[in-house]
Amino acid sequence: MDYELRTVGKVTVAELKSEAIVLKSVEDALDLLGNAGYQGATHIIIFEKNISPDFFDLKTGFAGELLQKFSTYSMRLSIIGDFSKFESKSLRDFIYESNTVGKINFLRSMQEVEEKILSIFGQ
Repeated sequence: MDYELRTVGKVTVAELKSEAIVLKSVEDALDLLGNAGYQGATHIIIFEKNISPDFFDLKTGFAGELLQKFSTYSMRLSIIGDFSKFESKSLRDFIYESNTVGKINFLRSMQEVEEKILSIFGQ
């Protein structure tokens, strides 16, 4: 998986760089977590387009498994996309709850991600 390391405030961030779906399984997430963490990242940014559509169907269990891995390995995650198009109430509740806790955030833009990181960790 191709990602770019950069710093936002005091945080080392790994931003996934791909136009393809690269997170198709929990194993894919573990690879990303391991590689980015080894390089010093404490926060990963991925895009909606990079995640299997199964993630957004909560009945598959993929979202819960994937996010559990990020939680277990203490890696913060931001997912950038337009989540308003999803009509599932349970998915909307899931996104709301994730954003409330704050370790995994569903945001609309890179600017929102950077603002969120800076609000938590400062300059």
